[in-house]
Amino acid sequence: MDMSNITKEKLAAEDIAAQLTNAVHEHRLKPGAKLREDEVSDVFGVSRTVVRQALRALAFEGLLTIERNRGAFVSKPSLKEAHEVFQARALLEPSTARAAAERTTAADIVLLERHIKEEHEALDQDRPGLALKLSGDFHLEIARIADQQTIEQFLKQLVSRSSLVIALYWKRRNALCESNAHHALVDALRNHDGSAAEELMKGHLLDIYSQLDLREYDEGATSLKEALRK
Repeated sequence: MDMSNITKEKLAAEDIAAQLTNAVHEHRLKPGAKLREDEVSDVFGVSRTVVRQALRALAFEGLLTIERNRGAFVSKPSLKEAHEVFQARALLEPSTARAAAERTTAADIVLLERHIKEEHEALDQDRPGLALKLSGDFHLEIARIADQQTIEQFLKQLVSRSSLVIALYWKRRNALCESNAHHALVDALRNHDGSAAEELMKGHLLDIYSQLDLREYDEGATSLKEALRK
């Protein structure tokens, strides 16, 4: 195989991985859903070799679990993991918010406010999964502003796992935007108030955790074609 074909396959795999990642984050693909190689291949019109590359990338990110002789499944966090994910976020994010408050620029504030606007627009369009993904992106932007690259990488994985946890255990979908926590956080960052940012982040994460109904349930299956529709 020449290098041009290898590059095309790599780009195709990255695109498929990105689309599947969005479908998982936006809860169009539910935890526990099976991703069959032949179905993914048919939907995207690519070879199984490309599909395997994409699925391996998602498995590396923790979004998929690949089981020998069974195939690939959207990861389904246990109750124990649900607790650990939010415990880890509670350890990392408050101090990250404090650090971000010391470095926030006017351009950062504009970007964060745009995130909040897009969250509300997604909710108005009855797309709570997209709103949740945007909410996760908001938290990652705060880590970027803090210029803590190692912690930012950890948080990317934790936010991804949080999306799966919330897909399984969220009590009330309509509670997603009842809190003004993001607005308050932006105000603290704008004012370079590290103490306030730290305390607000602590309370915000506790509020999210309190909205989890830590019992197993099944929302039913969704086909891959349906999940990839926007």
